Amino acid sequence: MTLSLALLGASLLGACASMPPPTEQMAVSAAALNSATAAGGVQWAPQDMRSAQDKLDRARLAMNDKDYERALWLAQDAQANAQLAEKKAGAGKARKAAEELAESSRVLSEELSRKRP
Repeated sequence: MTLSLALLGASLLGACASMPPPTEQMAVSAAALNSATAAGGVQWAPQDMRSAQDKLDRARLAMNDKDYERALWLAQDAQANAQLAEKKAGAGKARKAAEELAESSRVLSEELSRKRP
């Protein structure tokens, strides 16, 4: 029983060691972070952007340490945070545009009210 558990543990470790580097996920995550930055994520979702950058930095360190499983998880988390930041930036911009439109409408209504006899 102990021998079979030891063999199972060794095979699991071997499976982790044979995991390929998640280079594609790292690139996708970096692209997501760049896209979120371009969309205004730093302004509209600074915490999500910091989290995404931190996780991507930690994923790079894990890659250097050849801890590919950890690198993959961190890169996926970084991508999710960056995508969330990009969505929040879009929502923030839309909300601001709606507020500006409402204000313009209010000002126009006031001017029309003043011009009526």
